[in-house]
Amino acid sequence: MTSHVEPSEPERTGDIAPAPTARETVAPTGRKSVVKSRTGDTWVALVTATLIGIVLLIFILQNLEQQQVDLFFWSFSLPVGILVLLSVIAGALVMALVGGVRIIQLRRAAKR
Repeated sequence: MTSHVEPSEPERTGDIAPAPTARETVAPTGRKSVVKSRTGDTWVALVTATLIGIVLLIFILQNLEQQQVDLFFWSFSLPVGILVLLSVIAGALVMALVGGVRIIQLRRAAKR
């Protein structure tokens, strides 16, 4: 026999276990485990990015010695920490450009 509980009735305790919620699943051992969500992943990424930003700020503040840079016909002087930051940003942009081109190639191949 199955028992049916109307929504207006108070929840019974005892032999009937409550159904797992959307964020929980029941493992074979009977223990509840939490399902990952995009919000949780975003929060972890935000905390990680904040920690990396703090480390980067400390690096820049500890490397304020000026360095002369000559690039083609430009000549300028910047702190070493800023130069490293700019070179990392330039590398990330090149990587994003190459990755974007590859994604476009794969999409075109998938459409064929």
